[in-house]
Parts: sequence; structure tokens; C-alpha cells
Amino acid sequence: MTKIFKHLAKHWAACLVIIALLLVQAYGDLTLPDYTSKIVDTGIQQSGIADAVPEVVRDSTLQVLELLMTDADAAAVEAAYTQPGGTDNALSSATNLQKKLASPYTVRLLRADADRDTLAEVFSTPDIVLYLASAQAAGEGNAPDAAALDTVTAQFAAMTQMPGFSRDAVQTQLAAAMGQAGESELSGLSAQAVLLVGLEYQALGISDAVQMNYLIQTGGRMLGLTLLMVAAAVLVGLLASRVAAAIARDLRRGVFRRVVSFSASETDKFSTASLITRTTNDVQQIQMTCVILLRMVAYAPILGIGGIIHVAQAGSSLTWIIVLAVALLLALITVLMQFAMPKFRIMQKLVDRLNLVSREILTGIMPIRAFSREQHEEARFDAANTDLMRTQLFTNRVMAAMMPFMTLIMNGTSLLIVWFGGKQIDAGTMQVGSMIAFITYTMQIVMSFLMLTMVAVMLPRAGVAADRIDEVLTTEPAIHDPVPEAIPADLNQHHWNGEVAFHHVNFTYPGSSEDALHDIDFVAKPGQTTAIIGSTGCGKTSLLHLITRFYDVTGGSVTVDGVDVRQMPQSTLRGLLGYVPQKGVLFSGTIDSNLKFGGENITDADVRTAARIAQAEEFISAKPEGYESPIAQGGTNVSGGQKQRLSIARAIAKHPKIYLFDDSFSALDYKTDVALRRALKAETGDATVIIVAQRISTVLHANQILVLEDGRIVGKGTHAQLMESCPAYQEIARSQLSNKELDLKGGEA
Repeated sequence: MTKIFKHLAKHWAACLVIIALLLVQAYGDLTLPDYTSKIVDTGIQQSGIADAVPEVVRDSTLQVLELLMTDADAAAVEAAYTQPGGTDNALSSATNLQKKLASPYTVRLLRADADRDTLAEVFSTPDIVLYLASAQAAGEGNAPDAAALDTVTAQFAAMTQMPGFSRDAVQTQLAAAMGQAGESELSGLSAQAVLLVGLEYQALGISDAVQMNYLIQTGGRMLGLTLLMVAAAVLVGLLASRVAAAIARDLRRGVFRRVVSFSASETDKFSTASLITRTTNDVQQIQMTCVILLRMVAYAPILGIGGIIHVAQAGSSLTWIIVLAVALLLALITVLMQFAMPKFRIMQKLVDRLNLVSREILTGIMPIRAFSREQHEEARFDAANTDLMRTQLFTNRVMAAMMPFMTLIMNGTSLLIVWFGGKQIDAGTMQVGSMIAFITYTMQIVMSFLMLTMVAVMLPRAGVAADRIDEVLTTEPAIHDPVPEAIPADLNQHHWNGEVAFHHVNFTYPGSSEDALHDIDFVAKPGQTTAIIGSTGCGKTSLLHLITRFYDVTGGSVTVDGVDVRQMPQSTLRGLLGYVPQKGVLFSGTIDSNLKFGGENITDADVRTAARIAQAEEFISAKPEGYESPIAQGGTNVSGGQKQRLSIARAIAKHPKIYLFDDSFSALDYKTDVALRRALKAETGDATVIIVAQRISTVLHANQILVLEDGRIVGKGTHAQLMESCPAYQEIARSQLSNKELDLKGGEA
């Protein structure tokens, strides 16, 4: 996992922006339940009245309320209200309500700069007293209305005119009454302060307007907050996808560059199928995980912690339900992960295995058909496919089993909250909106753990993928360029002739205990052809691979014009070489693009000359599109001989100083072979030519023939010299040519 975070750290700026956007999104998610609670509790149940402070109040009602206050409180209330129609700029939204008044009463409007919290405490007790009096005036069984309120205010107004009336006496009686009420009774009475404000609005004819104003304002804030959340979520998704895609791009680029620099030993170590899986499937796993990390893993803790803070601030006695739900979730996750985690760790290896089998079957489809082994290969593929399927089915079943249990936990949690919350609502200690908000916060907390759980399922597989990619990226190629200090100072100004020399070279393949080549010592000079012949497996191709530095010698040295190839940059060395591999390889494109594969400096004239020398001009011209004829991937739409001639032409078009032909004439008929070598000799008069061949006729006229046997040179010289001195060469020659042909060839030599 640290490797994945290391890749994310490279995009730290985008990650910080994503976290900031997630905070905005979480703020919206955590605030919306509060607004929902206000819509239900205040907007619906309290008709849009938030507290005991009226926005608009009649003079008659305000005077009665002030009678029930202390002198200081009454003075504060007087300062908080103003007459309508004045020039005061500090009026609140009450001016809008004034326009909707349906009664001719003289009213007072609340100033916008009034301290509502302080006023709510001041109005609380007088509102309760006035409401209870209105309820008593309405009569038992009847709900208090505006008429009852008017009756009560008239009674209070008359009472002030009675001899001996004292505000202090009223305050003393109120304090004694409130002191006798218990805490639960006071809690129940506090809601009646809001009801008094509702009666006042009813008398003024603005009840519906107040409620609608509150619903529109609160709903508008919810809508604005939702749009902000949507924008933040969209931006998070966009940035997370871009960051993940950039990481995947960099990983593919890094793996490809590293693989291109690998020698054959590193490629064999990983296997082609595994490298393909690492470049595609493993990188895709990391890309998906990065998106989820940025969108879910970063978001879940923010949402969960925010939900816990909101629940703690609410001070609800239902917090134990959240603790129970989280504990059950953790227990479920722990049990299921014990079964699923080991399977995730081996899934990538099974994908490797399936890719390997698929690649082998598709590559070898022709011999499979030729030997009628289709059923055997189908069974082999089915075995690899079935192993992967069983593992995936097991993990999918585990995940499928997890969801019903989690759904049960979430629904059970909601049921517990409704059950115990309903009892608290009945007792008057909780409102419906508060219970809805508590359910929402609980679900957010549970969903946070659920998101982390889903990520925990993916992380092991992504961790394995990251390790596999890191294994490729950290593998140092056995073949590498020398350090600048080891490169000869005059190398860039060196005039290359192309003389290749082996100085007592030994070579052992990695992991082998025996030499593949032993004490190889010879010089291949410019203008001459050096041929290498020998039985299968004697080391001919290995010898050429040492010149190209596909492998490095384990003893001795290989030099070009006296410079050790290990002291030359690989690009410099390979710029001198025209290499034709044993198996011709063409790339998807056209004939022209394949022949210009050696560099951008190759002209159309070079291409046509190379095709003529390689005896490919005839079949190219016969194609309707000529040199623009398409070449399929791997050259599957041309024959073996045509593919080989195009490979030879590709090397010739480069005009190298050294030609390396690794049994490159084996697919040619004798006539084409002779014509090609004759034209090649005229073209490569000043170049070094090294030919690995199986046929005597191909090497017959070489200036120097090396005979290899078990990795050693057992013969060196011309054809005539070897026919006299080398039994191994004589045996090869007599196995391919008759005595008459040998006599004839010997005379030509």
C-alpha cells in the first residue's frame, strides 16, 4: 500500500484540491440532516416559527407581554422593536410580513440587529403564561385561537387599571409558579411559547405567509447546498479520474521503458505473459484503487468523524445504537476478510497463468492443428480458466454474503432508532425532525465504515499488483550503459571501420553452471565475410548475441575497432550493427515503414536499393499497393521467405558498418540464396559481414569460416583449408554435398 501512496504523492497538489472539495461535500452531507430536521420540526410542526420571538407583534399584545417582564427586560424589548414606516434601515424581514397583514392593528416590527437569543429567554415565560391563559379562556376541550388571545390581552389591560396593581407582584407570582414546575414540565411548556407566537400571527392573518417564508428560505438553502455538493462531487470525480489515469500512464510508461532496457535474462525471468499482465491488468487495478482511495477512503473518515461530532453535540441518549452497529460491522468484516483475503492474494498469479496459456496456444496455433492437439490445449486452457473462475466465484460469494448482513445491520439500526426515538418523542424529550436527523447521521457513520470495508477488499489485490509492478521497475538490467567516466573520451569522434574481435571470450547463461562459449578468439575484418557454422546448440546465435550485447561476456572481451563493447553506449554500438535475427520479425504497418525501421535518415532510394539486394523487389512490385502494402502484426500476411527477405532488406537499408545474419537465409531457395549473397557482397564491400548458417552453400565462399562444436572453435579458415584440416567441417560438408559437388566447390574456392 505504501507504494500506491508513493505514486499518489507525486500528484500532491491535485490530492489537496480533492481533499478540500471532499470537505465541502462532507459539509453539505452533514448539514442537510439539520435542515431536514428544521423543515420537519420548525417548518411543519411549528408552522415556520423558530423561537418565542415574534417578527411582527401587535402593540396590545406586546404591552401585555411587557407587563409579565422585569423593567430591564421590558426596556430591552422596547429597544428591539420599532414602528413600521420609519426611516430605520435596521428592520428585519418583518417588513415583508407587514405587507401581508390582514388586520388593521397597530403593529411593531423586530429590528434586524436585535439579539434573538437574549430576546428568546426574555419572551419565553411571558409567552407561556399568555398562551396558558388563552387556552383557559378558550374553554376545556377547545384549542386556543386569536379570539381567546384577544380576550386575555383585554383582561390583562383591564387589570393594569385596577387599584393596587404592581408589576413586581406579578413577577413574584410568576417566579414562584415556575420554581414549583419540574424540569420535564418546563421542557413541555417551552413549546407553548412558540404556540403563543403562532396565535399572534393568526390574529394578524400572516400564519401561512410565515410558514411559507420559512419553508422557502430553508428549502432554498438546502437546494443551494445540494448544488454545491453536486459540483464538488463532480470535480472530485474528474480530478480523481485524471490523477489515477496519470498514475496509470506513468506506470505503463515506466514499465515499458524498463522492459525495453531488459536483457534476455530479465525477460526470461519474468516471462512475456507476466510482463503483459503487469502492464495491463496490474496497472488497471492500481488505477481503480487510486480512484477509490481519492473518492471513498479520503471521504469516509471525514463523513464518519463529522457524523460522530454532530451526534455528540446533539447529546442524544441513542448514541449506544451507533456503537452497537459499528461493532457488529467490524465483527462481520473481520470474519469475512479472514476467508476472502488469502484468495485475493493468489488471484493475480492465476491471471498470469491464464495469460501464459492463452499466449502459448495462440502463438502455436499452427503446430497445435498440425498435431491435432486442439482438445488437449482446450483442456489445458479450461483448467487454467476454471482455477481462476473458482477463485473469483469464492471472493464474489463472500462479497455477496456481506451485503445482506450489512443491509440487516443498517435496517436494524434504523428500527432501533425509530423504536427508542418514538418513546422519547412521546415523552416530549425529542422531536420528529431530530429523530430523522439522528437516523441520517447514523446511516452516514455506518456507510463510512461500509465504504472503508469495500476498499479493504480491493486493497490486498491492488497491493499485490503494486508489488508486482515495483518488482519490474526496481529490477536493474544486467546490460546497461557504462558510466560516463568509463567511456573513452574520443568515442564520439571515432571513425568506425567495423572490425569485430573476440579475445578469448567465455560466456555462461545466467543460472547455468556450464559455459555456452569457451575461449572464442577470432577477428572479423571489414570488407570480409566471416561465417559461423556448426551443429544445433553449439553456440552460434549466442556468439552473435555477445556482439549486440543482448548478453555480456563472462570472460574475455568483445571489441569493435579496439573498443570494448561494454565501454560503449548501447545506442552507439547498435547504431553500427545491421542485425537480422534467426526468426524474421515484422511490425504492423507497411512494407515501407518496416524497411525504414532502422532510422529516420533512411530514404526511399535506400529502401528500394535494399529491397533489390534482398531479392524482395519482385514480390513487392507484384502487390497492388507496392511499398505501401500493409503488414499485419508479426508479418502474418507474408510468407516465411518474404518475411526473411524483408528482414534482410531492413538491415541493408540502414547501411551499417557490421552485418550480422543469424541463419537468415534458411527460408530461401538455393537460387534466391545465391542471387542475394552475390548482390549483398557487391553492396557490403567495405563492411564487416558475419553470417551464421546451417548450409554449406551459404558459407562456402566466406573469407573466414569458424566451426563451432560444444561452444568451442574447432576449425578456422577457408572452405578449402577446413576440408583438409577440420573433421567436423568435413562431416557437415559431406552430409549436405556429394563428392562431385565438393570437388567442384573446392575448385571454385
